[in-house]
Amino acid sequence: MKFVWYALLLGAMMLAQQSSARASISWPMEPQIKAKSWVLLDARSGQILAKHDENKRLAPASMTKMMTLYLTFEALKLGTLNLDERVNVSEKAWKIGGSTMFLEPRMHPQVREVIHGIATLSGNDASIVIAEHLAGSSDAFVRLMNAKAAALGMENTHFSNPTGFPTDNHFSTAMDMAKLAVALWRDFPDFFDIFAEKSYTFDGRTQWNRNRLLWSLPEAKGLKTGHTEEAGYCLTGAAEKGDMRLVSSLFGAASLDARQSESKVLLKYGLRQFVTLRPKEKEIRRNIEVFEGKAASVWLKPEKPVWVTVPKGSENFLGFALKYTSPQLAPIAKGQSLGSIQATLRTPKEDIVLQTIPMLTEQNVERASWLGRKADALKLWWRDQ
Repeated sequence: MKFVWYALLLGAMMLAQQSSARASISWPMEPQIKAKSWVLLDARSGQILAKHDENKRLAPASMTKMMTLYLTFEALKLGTLNLDERVNVSEKAWKIGGSTMFLEPRMHPQVREVIHGIATLSGNDASIVIAEHLAGSSDAFVRLMNAKAAALGMENTHFSNPTGFPTDNHFSTAMDMAKLAVALWRDFPDFFDIFAEKSYTFDGRTQWNRNRLLWSLPEAKGLKTGHTEEAGYCLTGAAEKGDMRLVSSLFGAASLDARQSESKVLLKYGLRQFVTLRPKEKEIRRNIEVFEGKAASVWLKPEKPVWVTVPKGSENFLGFALKYTSPQLAPIAKGQSLGSIQATLRTPKEDIVLQTIPMLTEQNVERASWLGRKADALKLWWRDQ
């Protein structure tokens, strides 16, 4: 009898502790950032952690070069471009001005050198050189840039050149630049380390990366700065800690120091306040009932690997709820999209849906015989009474 009372008391204490812990869960207050627009998101989960006017169309300045590099990395990955290839320097590239790696027509740099020139030195000349090498002309390359922007879901972006030079009809948003940064990290992990390069020496001249995050934030992984009179000071940043990969994008800071300090505040907010989780398969995988089929059920699995970002301390209050149309009737094809899992954070005030994860069927379920279908139809009729 004493054991029963002890077990009941222990259970009550655990429930009280859990209720107390849940009562303390709240979404972290966003930092106050001094810029025209900005966004912070987790590159693994895709969740937005903080934002302000993230879809406002503004001049992206040299952050444009992230797309120039995306297309370059893609060509390398596909094998249509080689790091050791040598490229020509046109008169247009030579005379472009602004930030350069000091290319001249007499030079024939390798593709690998030009990549460093774009990523680390923000070379306008290097951007023109690679654009002309890949597409024949800057105009042809710009068409590729805009096609890729559309494919990556950059809905509020239009490029007019591969450098970011101020011109009409050249715009993007903090959200779109963040999407592009995520795509670079996801699609080209072998090349991504170049964005953390602090300096590069070409033709006997050493230049330093303008991204001061690389010196002031230990977790910084890049990514790209930008500045023109129209755009102000801009920076798309990246930071990594454990399983967390953060991307920030900030437009229109007042000064070079401000873009660095405000981006640092934004990234440190994410690193300190949140944690990225990789749920176990058993937490996500589901088995649902099937009617009029040769099998009575089918397993569902997530469409892609699942990552979820939650405030630190709230990990135990993350739940996964399956949403689907019932009843499900055969036939069902393997790989068919069927319902979704909602990753939900249970807080005292409300349940916050963090992600909606599409689910796919793991196997085929063929239709049952006429008799089997009629039997299941009868079951469903009886269930509805």
